[in-house]
Amino acid sequence: MAAVDSFQFLYREISRSCSFYFETLALVGALYTASKVIILLRDCCTLVRVHFLPRMIPTKSLTQRFGDWAVIYGASEPVAKAYAEELARHGISIIFVTKDHASVRDTAASLSQSYGVETVIILADFSLDQAASKLIKEALRGKDIGFLVNCVDEALSSPQSLIEMPEQSLLELVNKNVAVATLMTRLVLPGMVERSRGAVVNISSGACCRPLPGRVTLTAATGYLDHFSRALHMEYSGRGIFVQSLIPFQMASSEQQPSSSSSSTASSKPGWFAPKPEVYARHAISTLGVSNRTTGYWPHTLQVSTK
Repeated sequence: MAAVDSFQFLYREISRSCSFYFETLALVGALYTASKVIILLRDCCTLVRVHFLPRMIPTKSLTQRFGDWAVIYGASEPVAKAYAEELARHGISIIFVTKDHASVRDTAASLSQSYGVETVIILADFSLDQAASKLIKEALRGKDIGFLVNCVDEALSSPQSLIEMPEQSLLELVNKNVAVATLMTRLVLPGMVERSRGAVVNISSGACCRPLPGRVTLTAATGYLDHFSRALHMEYSGRGIFVQSLIPFQMASSEQQPSSSSSSTASSKPGWFAPKPEVYARHAISTLGVSNRTTGYWPHTLQVSTK
């Protein structure tokens, strides 16, 4: 009995001397848990505010808020084509800027027939000095341009080591996704500033959130578009211009082919986390004027939050 009594006495003494540390650790744990709960509640409120409330609360039409015309650069990409169709569904006329007439000809005709909007195709080769800029300026003259949509090239998503890429292909990809996207913004922005309204939407990829081996050019180009959009929004939001960086993750095309907006692996089959471009576009357009940097699709936002 004496040995048991001695152990109980020792245990009580140790517990008494360590009680301060136990209470401190409990307090730290409670504060950590509370901070995580607050962050979770904040993220839930943001999710509802960005992705659900705009679709439930009636607002002004897109033409009233931003303008009657949209300029689409990169419409050969599935997600940009779907975005253009969604704009047309809202009664917005479309100007396609492309190097290849065949890539958007059918889309332009389909939009005009289905939604009764005007469509214009501008053939612009940006490798020919400033000739392309002059064509675009002429086409924009006198039009209430409310939207500019730039979309990253799907060719960037193909896994390829930097040193394996042909030099000419590398220069063309960088020029198209960095230089031309910036130039398009420079061409359209003055008219928006003059009218004190407009929206610039840069569709890149979730790849901008983290480096990806084998996709160096994709990570770099989408990172540029993302930072370019955020800086531009800070510079022009006070002048009535809304600039949005769209960073979609995995997506599947209507033709069951992977699109360019996959951050790591593309999905060949549509699903909850891999929507068709038309589904994604419908969700993304509802975030216009609400969030200047978003995935555009709430399941993708959940993916970002969990990561």
